[in-house]
Amino acid sequence: MSKILIVYASLTGNTEEIAELIAEGIKDAGSEAVLKMVDECNAAELLNYDAFILGAYTWGDGELPDEFLDFAEEMEEIDLNGKAAAVFGSGDTGYRIYCGAVDTLEEKLKAWDVSVLQEGLKIEYGPSQTEKGGCRDFGRAFVQSLGIVT
Repeated sequence: MSKILIVYASLTGNTEEIAELIAEGIKDAGSEAVLKMVDECNAAELLNYDAFILGAYTWGDGELPDEFLDFAEEMEEIDLNGKAAAVFGSGDTGYRIYCGAVDTLEEKLKAWDVSVLQEGLKIEYGPSQTEKGGCRDFGRAFVQSLGIVT
């Protein structure tokens, strides 16, 4: 059984709900999911897990939320080469850049030679009933993409 860390930032609770649903999917697939808010986690902790998933709401014009800025800087200081990850987030299509934080995190991970195993999950506001199933599927698919036999 693999241990997967989910690190997220949530302002209104939407991104937290998505993180919890993804964790359910990970557990359904037979792996362990550990949830941590980004401001309660040090980037070096990523090295203690088999894989990780990052989640952030989008702030302003497609930017990372302030809570994620220090964490992203810490990530630059550690060797994440060969680690497996995915990204999710919440946003608002009313803004020019929808869920830009997801795209920013994916770009950073790829620049640090992290294997981004699936396309980022983007949800407007909080997940609808249908999207809740998609969040769980995202978690299950991530475990499957790790090559873990469940």
